[in-house]
Amino acid sequence: MSIIWNLISFIIAISVLVTIHEYGHYKVARWCGVKVLRFSVGFGKPLWRWTNKDGVEFVIAALPFGGYVRMLDERVDSVKAEEAHLAFNRRPVLQRIAVVAAGPLANLLFAIVALWGMYMIGVPEVKPVLGGITQSSPASASGLQSGDQIVSVNGHKTLTWQQVNLELMDAIGDKDMQISILRPSNSQPIKHTLNLKDWHFDVEKGNLISALGLKPYRPEVSNKIVQVAEGSPAEKGGLKVGDRILAFGEGKRFDWEKISKWIAEHPEQNVKLLIERDGSELELSLQTGVRKRNAESIGYLGVAPEVGQWPDEYRFNHSFSVIDSLHEATLNTWRLITLSFSMIEKLVTGDVSYKSLSGPISIAQGAGQSAGLGVVYFLSFLALISVNLGIINLLPLPVLDGGHLVYYFIEFVTGKPVPEKIQEIGFRIGAALIFCLMSVAILNDLSRW
Repeated sequence: MSIIWNLISFIIAISVLVTIHEYGHYKVARWCGVKVLRFSVGFGKPLWRWTNKDGVEFVIAALPFGGYVRMLDERVDSVKAEEAHLAFNRRPVLQRIAVVAAGPLANLLFAIVALWGMYMIGVPEVKPVLGGITQSSPASASGLQSGDQIVSVNGHKTLTWQQVNLELMDAIGDKDMQISILRPSNSQPIKHTLNLKDWHFDVEKGNLISALGLKPYRPEVSNKIVQVAEGSPAEKGGLKVGDRILAFGEGKRFDWEKISKWIAEHPEQNVKLLIERDGSELELSLQTGVRKRNAESIGYLGVAPEVGQWPDEYRFNHSFSVIDSLHEATLNTWRLITLSFSMIEKLVTGDVSYKSLSGPISIAQGAGQSAGLGVVYFLSFLALISVNLGIINLLPLPVLDGGHLVYYFIEFVTGKPVPEKIQEIGFRIGAALIFCLMSVAILNDLSRW
């Protein structure tokens, strides 16, 4: 069922973003006097089509993995003499630049609109407060303490853990990182420096926050079981909702963090539990199950313990007024843009592993998870993917909008179009590079799946 939900969410997300992208091309082309023949969302066999009074055919096609705006062009069409002035290739080079750039720019503008809506609705969040520091980690020598609230990373404001994670991502490959915190005993932010010289993040092992040794605050976990998954190792071993775990393994008392870590590291292993049920103690023997994560076998039981309430001072509704929401959305979209370029640079230099590339399966999972959480989370996801789509299309690869822009800028500077033969060679090289990148991303998806 989750696969179907992810697929539906993915199709909705991609269809929205592709429509926005192609509408940017379409609208500016019409403004520049270019005749548009077809506006298609998707490729392949048309499922629905409609022609407007201007003769533009609007199509929804069977394969929702892209789209296109087909404009009248003498290089591919037989153009009547009376319509020659409407052909794309006849327009001044600055107008052609505007038409091509409009698609990616539409995606970036849409990200602002999506975040604007998200901030006006409001997102329930918790403050990035530390619950502890892992020993022998980059954070352990920095002076950070339990109870510290992270207010900025490298000078960038961090109101939520999501923002902290994005800033940590931007710091990959740096020699050090500045973290400013608010401590309950101080009214002013305190700066701490994390030495990252010998730190290397492996995307397949954990997340950035834990990899640096930062432990987010979590409400206290009770030893009472409140959920047992149907068909799970826990259910097969006799655990029931309401049971209290008194001891785990050989003499180990209840410590949920250590228990969950041991279970993850020991798939298909026998373990003994001492539990309390209806006022009586009972010993159970269970075998941990196994799941695949990043091609690694991970143990699990299939239970959830009772978790305490978040302190009121740690919770807040991340929302703003109409004007402030627009301002915040613009700032955050700009930050996503700069982060995207930073990640591309670090992929090229090797500071970020190629294993971090994600393909359609990961995007579909993200779409399904965010849509399942609610509209504000789906808007946040759409904004992130829309920025990525816009930035990727601006890369100077000939098969992308950015490659066309390179050719047109050369024409603008030299006064002459780039020869067709050179353009064709560029398109072939660009197509090969895109194919390689997509292959790596899909292989990464399959290995994670």
